[in-house]
Amino acid sequence: MSAAGAKGETRVEEPTAAERAIARRAAEARATVPDLELRADVDVARALQLRDSQSCSTVAIVARATALALKAVPRANGAYRDGRFELYSRINIGIVVADERSYLIPTLFDADSKSLPELTAEIERLTAAARAGELQPPAYAGATFTLWDAGALGVPASTIVVNPPQAAALAAGSIREAPVVRDGAIHPGHLMTITLACDHRILYGAQAARFLAEIARTIGAADI
Repeated sequence: MSAAGAKGETRVEEPTAAERAIARRAAEARATVPDLELRADVDVARALQLRDSQSCSTVAIVARATALALKAVPRANGAYRDGRFELYSRINIGIVVADERSYLIPTLFDADSKSLPELTAEIERLTAAARAGELQPPAYAGATFTLWDAGALGVPASTIVVNPPQAAALAAGSIREAPVVRDGAIHPGHLMTITLACDHRILYGAQAARFLAEIARTIGAADI
């Protein structure tokens, strides 16, 4: 029996231009970026209270915490290019907008200068416009970091590919109920797993750990 017969009928589909671009960039990232991955679980009790009090989104909280961490660890807001380090003055976070066939990454410009309500409104606007095909190319340019809200798809934890030539990318998982320890006692609580992937040519282990810890601390303390 032929291989084709064993698999049943084969239907060949041509990828769209967007799918070709994704395949090319993913292959480039895996082939050229020596990535390092770190993960942390964050107690989000205070973040949930902040979300409810300010009527903001969880991803806006993560974006704001990430923007502040990018200011604290400038190497994370840069790139390794042509044997040199590029460090950027603006903090522009690319927000992954995914569906079953493809994804787009519109840019949240100057994320560090915006409040949680402003970030919430802009992320919602960018997401809706990206899915409707209403954004022009400038909206997808200029990102210095990438953030994926994997939790929006019900994923508790995920890896993420560094988007060249950026130094790093972050995936935020869904919030889940879990026991947490506070003041030496176990309590029912809520945790979020955040996963950092970084280009080890510019963001080394200690810096990457500090950067991830800063994001986790800010989210956990709701200090934004």
